[in-house]
Amino acid sequence: MPIKVGITGGIGSGKSTVCQIFSTLGIPVFDADSETKRLMITHKGLVAAIRAEFGEEAYYHDGTLNRGYLASQVFNDGQRLEKLNKLVHPVAIQAGEEWARRQEGPYSIKEAALLFESGSFELNDYTVLVTAPEAVRVGRVVQRDGITAEQVRARIQRQWTDEKKARLADFIIINDGKQALIPQVLELDRFFRTKQS
Repeated sequence: MPIKVGITGGIGSGKSTVCQIFSTLGIPVFDADSETKRLMITHKGLVAAIRAEFGEEAYYHDGTLNRGYLASQVFNDGQRLEKLNKLVHPVAIQAGEEWARRQEGPYSIKEAALLFESGSFELNDYTVLVTAPEAVRVGRVVQRDGITAEQVRARIQRQWTDEKKARLADFIIINDGKQALIPQVLELDRFFRTKQS
């Protein structure tokens, strides 16, 4: 099996951009956040558990997730958020592991916002943290999502700090808009290709 690399970073850090560069190099990328959204409507056991914990209002009649309702349940309630994560993370982590076993080539990448928080970083051979100054991150998300700077900062406050994540990361990519991204990615690509098992 190819070695497994986890890539994470706070909101607006640009981890998806970094993963797109790896993808153009022919490296398969598992987008844990997109996959989690899919599993929350397709995985029967998970859907049943979310309904049981958060009520029937968690889903619309057509089976799609009522994101607004669910967000309102967990937004300012750390315990409710933890309950949701405890339901979702094991299912998403298992899906990522099954996907990784099917991959070929020198290595595969799992892109996940909560790689450290969920503990799933321990399943990877290496972990890469993508960082950017807070002002840069806020600017990117305001532009991308059309929300206020205050809303972005509130989201950042709820995430682990880069300093905390950096202590667990094997590598750091700086995506501050000044240092070129591609050379940083190419250097890691060369390293990971030498480490295939």
